[in-house]
Amino acid sequence: MSDPRPTIGITMGDPGGIGAEVIVKALADPEIRKLARFVIFGLNELLAYTADLAEIEPYWWRDQHERFVTNGTSIPSLPPTYPHDVVVLDYDEFSILGLDMRGASRAGGQASMQFVTDAIQAAMKRKIDAVVTAPICKESWKLAGFDRWPGHTELLAEKTKAKRHAMMFAAPPKPLSTQSSALSTHKGLRVVLCTIHEALFELRHKFKIGTVFDPIDLAHKALVEWFGIEKPRIAVCGLNPHASENGLFGDEEKRIIEPAIMMARQHGIDANGPFPADTIFIKAVQGQYDIVVAMYHDQGLIPVKLLDFAGSVNLTLGLPIVRTSPDHGTAFDIVGKNKADPGSMKSAIQMAVEIAARKKSAPPAPESPPSA
Repeated sequence: MSDPRPTIGITMGDPGGIGAEVIVKALADPEIRKLARFVIFGLNELLAYTADLAEIEPYWWRDQHERFVTNGTSIPSLPPTYPHDVVVLDYDEFSILGLDMRGASRAGGQASMQFVTDAIQAAMKRKIDAVVTAPICKESWKLAGFDRWPGHTELLAEKTKAKRHAMMFAAPPKPLSTQSSALSTHKGLRVVLCTIHEALFELRHKFKIGTVFDPIDLAHKALVEWFGIEKPRIAVCGLNPHASENGLFGDEEKRIIEPAIMMARQHGIDANGPFPADTIFIKAVQGQYDIVVAMYHDQGLIPVKLLDFAGSVNLTLGLPIVRTSPDHGTAFDIVGKNKADPGSMKSAIQMAVEIAARKKSAPPAPESPPSA
């Protein structure tokens, strides 16, 4: 086929959540569909039901998802190249009658795991150019016996054999209807996390120089290769209030964060800090920095979601494949009410298309320095 557009795989996520709704609504926009070809790993019955609720005429072509058995092991058949803009690979072995709509369920965990593992394999085999994942429910995964993975990020890292990985979030630039002088020049916000799904009181046992250096290095590489920023400016948060204020509120800044920043600078990375977390995000939003390195989950996620909850995107850095995701959860409370906002899914799709296109056209990058 001569179509130069990338092929984007989209996983439905937990069928009991709003994944089907945000996918149907996002791809119903003809401008989004023009960007790429799409393969949805999910349930056709649920997508059709969701489209009917939203009064959207189905615009996709359905194909039966198949598996074959070799040496006693069930293996997914990878999707072929389709002459259609949108194709649903229908996993009709999972009936929506057995799912707990609007809640966690074992069936939902089994289905969402199957969707994403098959999409990962398709991306690794280059049948698709990027993966966009709709939200999963961690409780559903636990009920289905998949509790070894706290979320998509850890699963993706293991399945792709990534030596290092980091979770990044991006709120794209857009006008704000605010009178705040601090935010009136909103230029977007990118954040990468040093730790992800860790209990806050447990950080002390895993917080090392490499814990901070790796996200700095991976963020620098992603900004150069995926976002076309030749010389990224990276701000690094402190862990403690006021970035410890010269040791008054902890010594992690001196022992761990400053050495990580120094190591990054020795590798030619423009990393600065550690800065107090309560002020550095405003400077990044104003355009003084291209990304902020946050020490823990909520330190980075609160400013991103406050700035643009409906349009933010989650990316996984360090993988051999491109993966993006909406920056929201399953929203069980609004399932079936036609209230889900597809904005974040649209942004995730657009970012996946842009990165996949840039990655395909870019020359191979040199190896990153080893982790500390």
